[in-house]
Amino acid sequence: MTAPTPRRLWLVAAPAFALALTLVGCTAVSTTDDASTVAQTADGTGAQQSAADVLAANQETHDKADDDEWDAAGATTIALSGASATVTGEGAAVDGASVMISTAGTYVLSGDYSGQIVVNSTVEGQVRLVLDGVDIDTDAGAAIDIQAADEALVILADGSANSLADADSYAEDADANAALHSKADLTITGDGSLTVTGNGNDGITSTDGLVMQSGTIDVDAADDGIHGKDYLVIRDGDITITAGGDGLKADNEEDADRGYVSIEGGTISVTSGDEGIDAFTDVVTTGGTVTVTADGGAGVGSPDDGAKGISAGVIAVFEGGTIELDAADDAINTDAYIHLSGAAVTVATGDDGVKAENQLVISAGEVTVTDSVEGLEAGQITITGGDISVSSSDDGVNVSAPDEGTAELTLIISGGTLVVDADGDGLDVNQNGITQTGGTVVVNGPTNNGNGALDSDGGMTIAGGTLLAAGSSGMAVAPMADSDQASVQFTLNGTASAGEVLTIVDASGTALASFTTSKQVASVVYTSAELTNGDTYTLASGGTVGTAIAGGLAEAGSAGSTTVATAVAGEQTSSGMGPGGGMPGGGRGMPGGEGGTPGEGGMPPGGTGGTPPSGGPGEGGTPPSDTSGESVS
Repeated sequence: MTAPTPRRLWLVAAPAFALALTLVGCTAVSTTDDASTVAQTADGTGAQQSAADVLAANQETHDKADDDEWDAAGATTIALSGASATVTGEGAAVDGASVMISTAGTYVLSGDYSGQIVVNSTVEGQVRLVLDGVDIDTDAGAAIDIQAADEALVILADGSANSLADADSYAEDADANAALHSKADLTITGDGSLTVTGNGNDGITSTDGLVMQSGTIDVDAADDGIHGKDYLVIRDGDITITAGGDGLKADNEEDADRGYVSIEGGTISVTSGDEGIDAFTDVVTTGGTVTVTADGGAGVGSPDDGAKGISAGVIAVFEGGTIELDAADDAINTDAYIHLSGAAVTVATGDDGVKAENQLVISAGEVTVTDSVEGLEAGQITITGGDISVSSSDDGVNVSAPDEGTAELTLIISGGTLVVDADGDGLDVNQNGITQTGGTVVVNGPTNNGNGALDSDGGMTIAGGTLLAAGSSGMAVAPMADSDQASVQFTLNGTASAGEVLTIVDASGTALASFTTSKQVASVVYTSAELTNGDTYTLASGGTVGTAIAGGLAEAGSAGSTTVATAVAGEQTSSGMGPGGGMPGGGRGMPGGEGGTPGEGGMPPGGTGGTPPSGGPGEGGTPPSDTSGESVS
């Protein structure tokens, strides 16, 4: 059977759509098999959806706030002892090596047992299993097998310690294949503890919905740890999972409003052989503390094995909570959208840090990518707020075409703070351009001349905010000169070493901003509202910095006495460096840094002190010179 297409997929964007991404919704369109025409969101929104938006479109949960309440007076008690059991009350009976529960009601279990607890209730009402000091270790199959019930509750009695362990293996067609298995909606609640050992397959599974309300839960499973087919919702609790497969999972592939994972609170620790959290549709966090190590983590497991920290088939919204992910493959990966909107997220990965196939929006919270190949990646990336830090061995922020669908590829920054430390391109848009209207961006870019701190095939326009991009000079570009806000591009007459203080000074001698390098730097691009096109600015080395802003950028301190470059704002290299780009022939020529390499597809820049590239300078004639006589941009 072919799985149906999820309800929220990639947008077929008009050229104006990217600029209005956070302002307007979209109209739903029909789904087709044509990869260039795929569904927009059914509810008129994309990656900017809130947690409430996503959950409102999903199936409501079955649980209630008072599910942990029960009355001992009318309960049936089940005393377990070795291979035998004693039932006192109605609704349950011993059948060989099993206790059979046949109707709704409250059942209090205690003692050790080598058999099974089987629930098969076809009447309306909750079946409440109160575990009050239970240790069930069976080789017959599931320790607790809920075959039928209107709704099932496992209540962990206050102060009780309980454990469940199942058989070592199951038949391929077994109906129940977890230590705690339910075919009904299942809620686990109460203030006791539960240790679950899934020897043969999963730890805890519901083939309907599964809600974890409270309790101290420790799961060790051969395959998946905690698995709710329709949904898995964690409201609270202290949960530890060790799983050979996925840690937390929801995998309904048939209903568009199901197959989601939602975390509202609690403390959750997952060590998994495959995905830490895996949802066929959505992952939503509004609270709690989540720690995931997938397949050993970054640099341990192989990215080719595909073990991701969090994986969602449609959208992941991180609105609250603290999330720490260490994954062999992508830390966060979705087939469509990601919205980071308030959570504190820290990730390390053997591949991409945060990857949305289609749209990534960051509007609030803290996002830290400590180790990655590429830090942030999506078809469209929009940053309106938040405090973001990215470290990458390749591109820091990468906008690239999705596997399916078409849209204008854009990077839009209107707020927040973004700090990038990249060995590849700092900000990279493989088609179209970068737009900045606000926020603070600091790029500690590459030291090799085959990459640039900024790399945008469609150029970069800036109308507000602050940008400082430092790196090699061989592929260096700056925002376009006709942008609403002025920019200045310095090509150093040498190379600044790591730890050096560079200060931008205007023609009157006023220091505007200071920057402490974190690696070798041959090019510095700076833009802020203080700059004026046509004015000359100096980059001075030495001196001191003022109050730190972000990523080495600081308010102006005292400028050093050594001039390492001068430049005129508005006279910068602003073309894209994609295929066929290279150095422009119609604007002012810019020499490369020492050992500079050619722009891809274009003419090579000169070395330090060299001449402009072939084609000659445009208006403005030859490049100006600083006091040392070496040409600068």
